[in-house]
Amino acid sequence: MSESTKTALVTGANKGIGLAIARGLADLGFTVAVGARDEARGAAAAESLRAEGARAFAVALDVTSEESVAAAARTVAEEAGRLDVLVNNAGISGSTEDGAQDPTTLDLDVVRTVLDTNVFGVVRVTNALLPLLRRAPSPRIVNVSSTMGSLSLRTGPVLAAYAPSKTMLNALTTQYARRLADTPVLVNACCPGWVATDFTGHEPDRTPQEGAAIALRLATLPDDGPRGGFFDDGGVVPW
Repeated sequence: MSESTKTALVTGANKGIGLAIARGLADLGFTVAVGARDEARGAAAAESLRAEGARAFAVALDVTSEESVAAAARTVAEEAGRLDVLVNNAGISGSTEDGAQDPTTLDLDVVRTVLDTNVFGVVRVTNALLPLLRRAPSPRIVNVSSTMGSLSLRTGPVLAAYAPSKTMLNALTTQYARRLADTPVLVNACCPGWVATDFTGHEPDRTPQEGAAIALRLATLPDDGPRGGFFDDGGVVPW
């Protein structure tokens, strides 16, 4: 692969916002690694992007598995040699049945499951890919969060597993930004908004492409861009 070719890895990229982010990065000239837990769906998504003229390859990636994450890092290293952008998009809402996320009847197994993907998964993937990111001249990490995690805004329904997972993801974003403050790696979080996807039951009018826009903006920040921020289409999100 050419030294001038930039590569981006998007987790949870086989559908919805993740696929829209992958497509947007491909349109910007990136070679896109399509991360997906389901290998067949990831391959199909990568093939659909290639059919549109994009440079894309599939990466089997279960963010809850140390072995899968390590294997994914090896795949990216073999295919690209470095990584310019990492978008931690994979996330789950968790069960909402029978008061599972009502704080007064909270199912702790649901909390553990949500944290394993939405928080621990980000740590696994980020730390495994950091060596490849450090090889790039202007690396960017984008964590896909939600305003539901904002302690100031308190938006959305009461979901005592999902919302705190995004609060923790925002806090984790600032910790990575502080740790990497003396490096070229810019780390930020974004909220794509209430988007019509499987995640939301396709209820809203907002498209995945609209939701992907803020992630694309953070993925292509200039070198003097912000670090450790939380943004949506309107700018900085209070949290």
